[in-house]
Amino acid sequence: MIITCAVTGAGDAAGRHPELPIRPDQIATAAIEAARAGAAVVHIHVRDPESGAAGRDPAHYRAVVERIRESDTDVVINLTAGMGGDFFPDPKVPGAGGPGTDLVGPEARLVHVEELRPEICSLDCGSLNFGDGAYLSTAPFLRDMADRIKGWGVKPELECFEMGHVRFARQLCDEGRIAAPAFFQLALGAPWGAPADPRTLLALVDLLPEGAEWAGFGISRMQLPMVAQAVLLGGHVRVGLEDNLYLEPGVFASNAQLVERAVQIIQLLGARNLGPEETRQRLELKRAG
Repeated sequence: MIITCAVTGAGDAAGRHPELPIRPDQIATAAIEAARAGAAVVHIHVRDPESGAAGRDPAHYRAVVERIRESDTDVVINLTAGMGGDFFPDPKVPGAGGPGTDLVGPEARLVHVEELRPEICSLDCGSLNFGDGAYLSTAPFLRDMADRIKGWGVKPELECFEMGHVRFARQLCDEGRIAAPAFFQLALGAPWGAPADPRTLLALVDLLPEGAEWAGFGISRMQLPMVAQAVLLGGHVRVGLEDNLYLEPGVFASNAQLVERAVQIIQLLGARNLGPEETRQRLELKRAG
């Protein structure tokens, strides 16, 4: 099984976890530690180094990626391309964006991917009510982004938060915009996406196209139980502080500790975690650089 570690995310966890990676050097260090613990892939967001708020500054991505690539630790880099889709309606003018809105087009969402050419980048395959706002990712945007990503030789991680997202991701595959094998990431438990439970994961897996590779993960306390469920269904897994802050109730986790726990679960279930080079072969990745 491929283990992905999502090391920091874009949520408000900076005020809730005392050691959440925020600065580019901290994010890169956390990614390297996760790789040494057994993660074959690291999923990277960046944050404002001062406030800890979600960010998308290409310079911050560059600093993280360069530090990882210059280290002596091999790992597949997966950059988010999901930033720039947040919309919070103004209470007085619903058609206008209120505080927290960060809405840009396909080109701006992919500036850092075009420059840095990671082996994988995420592609959020549809819009979603997310908390008290909305994440907007329309069909024309997704077709544009998929074409750009394919042209750069980057593997899109097709992030699906509900069944409609899987349906549209399949449409992208049918249109020839996604190179085989397609790689799906089934995200469970986000408010207000698909719930994190075994029946939902199975239903999403049953919708996947033949020959697809897939991973699944759960949010918060369901992160580690969904590792086991994904393994039992033959999928890959994702852990990390983007999705869950705790190793056990009341005990803050590090990214490396969550990866170590995922390795234990995988091995106890009679499987093994793949290394970076095996992952490249499995997903048919184009090596960066």
